[in-house]
Amino acid sequence: MTRLTRDVASLWFEAPFVIAMRCQDMAMAAAAGKPQDTVEIGRMIHEKMTAAAQAGLAVQGEMARQSIDAFWQLALGGRPKVTQAKKNRLSAKAVAPFAQQVRRNTRRLKKTEH
Repeated sequence: MTRLTRDVASLWFEAPFVIAMRCQDMAMAAAAGKPQDTVEIGRMIHEKMTAAAQAGLAVQGEMARQSIDAFWQLALGGRPKVTQAKKNRLSAKAVAPFAQQVRRNTRRLKKTEH
């Protein structure tokens, strides 16, 4: 299983679990007449911004690496090729921060289950 496959599967299966757990906690707080958990809401916003920034930097780094490789291929008289492996590496860099955060949330929320 490739890293990209594992990360996409993590997002596919674990993200709905994280959303459901958070919605359940918010609904329980509302039903009990308690104020919303502002710490968890703030955490949701912060982690998405952080993952987006990490993904952006990772994609830029991978694009720079691939561009340098293409430059050297051209400089040495070759012709750069866009392969599926290169596309997959770029996609993996974009998805990885979000998948890592979802896995962390899954572990954290499972520990706090009642």
